[in-house]
Formats: sequence, C-alpha cells, structure tokens
Amino acid sequence: MSAVARFRSVVVDCPDPRALARFYAQVVGGTPEQEDDDPDWVVLRVPGGPRLAFQRSPGHTPPEWPRADRNAQQFHLDFDAGSTWDEIDAAEERVLALGARVLDKEDDVKKDFRVYADPAGHPFCLCRIESG
Repeated sequence: MSAVARFRSVVVDCPDPRALARFYAQVVGGTPEQEDDDPDWVVLRVPGGPRLAFQRSPGHTPPEWPRADRNAQQFHLDFDAGSTWDEIDAAEERVLALGARVLDKEDDVKKDFRVYADPAGHPFCLCRIESG
C-alpha cells in the first residue's frame, strides 16, 4: 500500500519553545531554528532523525505522570542512550544537569528504560538498547 504522506515532525506544545528546543538539542544534537522570526515556533532538525518542533502554548499544563484519569500523558519520546548501564547512568547525569527530572527508575533493569520529564514536564525515556 502506498503512503498518503511522509512523516515530517513531532510537535510539542510548551510554554517556552526556544528553551525546550535548546534542552532537546543538548540531548540529541542539532541546532534550534526559529522559522520566520516567530518566537512561538522553533524547529530542531535532529541529525539522522525526524524534526522536533516546539510551539508556544500559553496555557500549557504538564501531564501528570503516570495518571490515566485526567491530564494524562499524551505522548512520550524514547531515546537510545546506549547498551550498558554505565552509558545510561552517564546519559541520566547529563539530562538531569540540563533540567530534566526523574519520573520512574523502578525496575529499570527489568524494563531496560528510565522515565524522566523535560523542563516543560513532558515524559521521555532513556532506553538501554542491547547491541546484537
């Protein structure tokens, strides 16, 4: 079956698009670009990946993780942070220094991922991907 369209971007609502784009640029690389001098829209072209776009949402309320009844998570991003726990620990140290906070590290060895919130409150995971 032929595709209807090509995947272009994941767009994230947030209170400060420039700040959140800078956070993710430090996590995955790339340089945030403000299109048409619009402070409400910033694009991060991820090297080897899809675009992440950030748009201002003045009334943004971060999701309450892991709630399912109200104000629940609507999406999350998964990042391959390495194949060893030493690599995951190093990645965790860096994202925490950038302003992330831990949401869930319980049973991380069993699950092979840890859950964090970015500075705007969106959940993301650092995943241990076994090479092989």
